[in-house]
Amino acid sequence: MPHGEIDLERVLCRLADLAATGCREFRLGGGDWLLKGFVVAVAGGVRAYVNRCPHRALSLNLAPDTFLSADRLVIVCCMHGAIFEKTSGLCVAGPCMGHALAQIPVVVMAGIVMLAEEVAVANLVARYAQ
Repeated sequence: MPHGEIDLERVLCRLADLAATGCREFRLGGGDWLLKGFVVAVAGGVRAYVNRCPHRALSLNLAPDTFLSADRLVIVCCMHGAIFEKTSGLCVAGPCMGHALAQIPVVVMAGIVMLAEEVAVANLVARYAQ
């Protein structure tokens, strides 16, 4: 891909989309098997994670784009109350303490959050699709 072009298959959201809630859901793949994930704003950048709690492999949220505590400092599992650091995905309190969310490498290019070039979309979807 020539420098400066954006591969639309790799786009997760616009950086500006994170302003309202601090996070944004995305889905990759098609049909019945989708990878469900989310992007979260952190100091100095963004992180992306698979939307699956390590405790019971359930989605972290019930409502769209609702992954953070009210003060937006941590990620919270709505099902079990597990608390995760935004920058590392590490569970610091709750039933899966010490485990971490599966991180997805991302980059920001021209205000667009997208999968990092080294990520094979098909492999990612095959590994984490639900």
